[in-house]
Order: sequence, then structure tokens, then C-alpha cells
Amino acid sequence: MQDLSHGPCCRIVDLRCKEVISICDGSRLGYVNDVEIDTCTGRLVAIVVPGRPRLGLLGRREDFVIPWDAIRRIGDDIILTSFSPRDRCERKEHGRESFFKK
Repeated sequence: MQDLSHGPCCRIVDLRCKEVISICDGSRLGYVNDVEIDTCTGRLVAIVVPGRPRLGLLGRREDFVIPWDAIRRIGDDIILTSFSPRDRCERKEHGRESFFKK
């Protein structure tokens, strides 16, 4: 019998098999590749989804670091998050535009 006093449990290896989907725009972000853990408290702080490969260039885009607070549901196959990569991209592009205008 499992002890569920701390709520439902999930192993990190189980997270790697789940696809992460943004509920903001329905975009498929990818699969969990890594996690960030606060070593002082032992709590999971964020999940990391690798960035997609760039077309025609070597390398890949920046990883998505999704705060644990943005995770809305963890199902059998998917993780739903309120994290939106478009908001992050718009902020970066806006910053670049103002840089080039100077």
C-alpha cells in the first residue's frame, strides 16, 4: 500500500515519458528532458523541455524552463501547463527591436 499523505507521487523517469502541452495556445512543447530541484528544500522547482532544432542552422533553440507553479495537470500521457512560449518570444523580440533602434 502506497503512502499518499504527501499527495499523488510521480517519479522523474515517469515525467520523461509525458508530452508537455501549453493550455494557452495548444502548442506542443515537447517531452520533459530534465528537472530543476531546490537542493535546500528538496522540492521540484521546474521542468525542462529541450528547444526544437533550428532549420538550416546547427544547434537548437533555447530550452523551455517551465516553473512548477505553471503546471496545471499531470495525466497518464501529457502534462498541461499555463506556460506560453509565445509570450517569452514576444518579450525577447521586443527587447531586440529596441536594441536595434538605438
